[in-house]
Amino acid sequence: MAEFAVSLVVEKLTNLLTQQASYMDGVSRKIVQLRNELRWMQSFIKDADTKQEENDLMQQWVNDVRDVAYETEEVIETYVSKAAARSTFDLVTKPFHLYKVGKEIESIRMRIREISGRRNAYGVERNSRGEGRGVNDRLRWWRQPSPHVEEDDIIELVEDTKALLTQLTSMESRRRVVSVVGMGGLGKTTLAKRLYNHNDVKNHFDCRAWIYVSKEFRRRDILQGIVTDVNALNRVEMDVLEKLKEEDLLKKLHEFLEERRYLVVLDDVWSMEVWDCLEKAFPSGKTGSKVMLTTRNKEVALHADGEGIPHEPRILTENESLQLFCKKAFHGINSLPRELNKLGKDMVMRCGGLPLAVVVLRGLLSRKSKSTEEWHRVFRNITWHLTKGQDRIATILSLSYNDLPSHLKSCFLYLGLFPEDVSVQTKKLIHLWIAEGFLPQEGEETAEGVAEKCLNELIDRCMIQVVRLNSLGRVKTVRIHDLLRDLAISQGREEIFLEIHHGNKAEQSETISTKSRRHAIHSRYDRYVFLKKFAPHLRSLLFFNREYNVDVERKRMKIGFIEKKLNVIYKNFKLLRVLDMEGVRVVSLPDTIGSLIQLRYLGLRKTNLEEELPLSMGNLQNLQTLDLRYSCFLKRIPNVIWKMVDLRHLLLYTPFDSPESGHLRMDTLCNLQSLPYIETGNWINNGGLANMTSLRQLGIDGLSRQQVTSVISMMERLQDIQSLSLSLTEQEMFPILTGLSYCEHLQKLCFYGRIEKLPDPQEFPPNLIKLTLHNSELQRDSITKLERLPNLEMLVLGDGSYNWREMVFSSESFPKLEILKLHLLKELEDWIVEEKAMPKLKHLVINRCEKLKQIPDGLKLATTLKELEIVGMPVEFEYRLRTKDFFEFKNTPSIKSTTDMLAIGLGSHQNVGWPETQFG
Repeated sequence: MAEFAVSLVVEKLTNLLTQQASYMDGVSRKIVQLRNELRWMQSFIKDADTKQEENDLMQQWVNDVRDVAYETEEVIETYVSKAAARSTFDLVTKPFHLYKVGKEIESIRMRIREISGRRNAYGVERNSRGEGRGVNDRLRWWRQPSPHVEEDDIIELVEDTKALLTQLTSMESRRRVVSVVGMGGLGKTTLAKRLYNHNDVKNHFDCRAWIYVSKEFRRRDILQGIVTDVNALNRVEMDVLEKLKEEDLLKKLHEFLEERRYLVVLDDVWSMEVWDCLEKAFPSGKTGSKVMLTTRNKEVALHADGEGIPHEPRILTENESLQLFCKKAFHGINSLPRELNKLGKDMVMRCGGLPLAVVVLRGLLSRKSKSTEEWHRVFRNITWHLTKGQDRIATILSLSYNDLPSHLKSCFLYLGLFPEDVSVQTKKLIHLWIAEGFLPQEGEETAEGVAEKCLNELIDRCMIQVVRLNSLGRVKTVRIHDLLRDLAISQGREEIFLEIHHGNKAEQSETISTKSRRHAIHSRYDRYVFLKKFAPHLRSLLFFNREYNVDVERKRMKIGFIEKKLNVIYKNFKLLRVLDMEGVRVVSLPDTIGSLIQLRYLGLRKTNLEEELPLSMGNLQNLQTLDLRYSCFLKRIPNVIWKMVDLRHLLLYTPFDSPESGHLRMDTLCNLQSLPYIETGNWINNGGLANMTSLRQLGIDGLSRQQVTSVISMMERLQDIQSLSLSLTEQEMFPILTGLSYCEHLQKLCFYGRIEKLPDPQEFPPNLIKLTLHNSELQRDSITKLERLPNLEMLVLGDGSYNWREMVFSSESFPKLEILKLHLLKELEDWIVEEKAMPKLKHLVINRCEKLKQIPDGLKLATTLKELEIVGMPVEFEYRLRTKDFFEFKNTPSIKSTTDMLAIGLGSHQNVGWPETQFG
């Protein structure tokens, strides 16, 4: 992390010298010297970072480097902040400020030289890859399994075993790679070992080999291990094994395996380099030969076999975790004393289904007396016991963290700020990462594009978990496993990267570092007035008030109490980059909010803002994200947004009563990427829309027919637009919608309002994936146009979009459609789906189409349909589905139904009469 701190400051100094040169006049030469000295130190810091675990002096040296980097950042940003404010920076005071910052820079340079002088004494080397051997040797001893020793205290995952057994015993003509991917401690090696020793596997292959690879590998050691396991050399050759050249060894192994059906297991593979240097040793061999990998990185698995599908074992259920906990030490669940049963279950739940954590906890408690008091003592410190008290689990989990590049370490640690078990919106997370400045520049790629790559890399490395995908298959929400979150928090505190506030402030005042740069408030906000003492160092402040009753709190507090407390932030935290007050019920913002000129992210979502925002917000010229969604009482946005020239994401939507926004001047927002909702206004034709050349997402409400024509005509300038939503006023009708065919990147299209004539297929955007229509009153032949859209994957026909009695999907129509949603098509009675229509349909929703008699016969035997969702349909429709049509949907694994229960007297939103094995 010290490496990242230094590199971040070096990059910031470089940017300041070019982008804000006017402020640097008089000190630019000193800043260049300071930057160069920090850059020189960069070449040594990586080596020191890797050695600090084993050496206290090295750790202190790393901390000193990190601190001086942070001090540099604070000095320069404070100076720039004062210069930008101008009110305190005139011809009289400027010499004083220049003198002061010059002295501070010289002081920092002296510290850098003193720290550098201690480098040789501590053994720090340039570009060295050496790491502390003690940790690695101990870990290798822990991790290296014996493939022939069966473990009898495991929980067999039947589905995982069956799926992998099928892959291993398949008979492809060429050698294939079967991969098991997952986070540390998930049981990948245990599962692979069970398969390695399975009788079906033993009988299937002519020879087998098991090799433990690890991060510190030597190709020769791996080759020798495989040669020994498969008996590739005769006795004479084995005697001279050590004398064989590495390439001769590889050649002999290749020749031996070429004539056999073989299985080679490479356990704990960390990098693509491992596969690149071993691949030539693995010929296609006899039909059915396999190499099996276990790895924490999905990219490694796909690199070894791009056509394979890496297998990701699931975490244990609560019951399975309890079984594993009770095995051996407690001789089964029933033998656990009654008074310890609940305590045991509570502790096991904290393991989050991670087998290694359960085993560690079991080992810990097996050495304790089986008394309520002793177990309570362990439970109170369960996090410490799982991550610190047992060196083994902490080290294994830390391996994944230590393997991350420096910028990904920061991205990962940032997730520690979020509350436990919270699903994090990926868009918000990406905006926060960008605001923090964590991401490296990659050519012409946008910061959002780089951030998405970082997100996917953390997913591939099994550091974070996907919770939900959006309709286009992109990651919508993620979470972090509880134990990895504990690791992020403990590591983040050591690095003065973050702090969490919860409970009584008096309990935390002695344990929280005043130097931590990011703080999350998990308690009620009347606790955070003491944050004032963190002002010089604070860069981010995030509030998480999940269980909050507005009315009760307002009765308890005086009006204005919250705003008074928040003034502490506005007045003192001049270097703040992120302020996220989602859920904090503030009524108004004071003018002092405009003093936070370093702010990049301002989150005011789900606040109770009632008044117009202060005009001083126009001072926030570095702001990148302004989130005002669901600020239910805010009536109007002040016309100062145009001053925020760096704004990338302007989020305004509130259901039913969004704040007035059509009057805004927008022509300066050339960097704006997201504008998912805004009212129509003069800004469209006054250069606002035409100048938004970076726009990716746009939604405009209240359009007239003429304004739609203007918007469509400007689409040619918006080359990067990916999502477009246009909504008409009630009495208007869309003109002929031509002119979108040149929007090559446009993937999502949504129209609210009557459509005079639907465009022909070739007039739609060529790469359109999702189309949503509401109140469109489509002509009868419109379906024949829609079904010929070549890349359409999702179609939503909403209320009033199609008002005809019959709808026909012809043969071979909708070739790529995967999701179809029919909402409130009140006139639809007969829906005909011809053979071979929608050949890729996976998810179908039918919602309150009250006259529809039945699901089309053409869908009943569809093999691709995975989920059928029926909402608010008549009783007769539901009855037919669960009786006459039931067995005709045998290929659909999930059928969900919520009907109008008042009609059948069973209460609302409940599944009725479905066989439990198929319907939910």
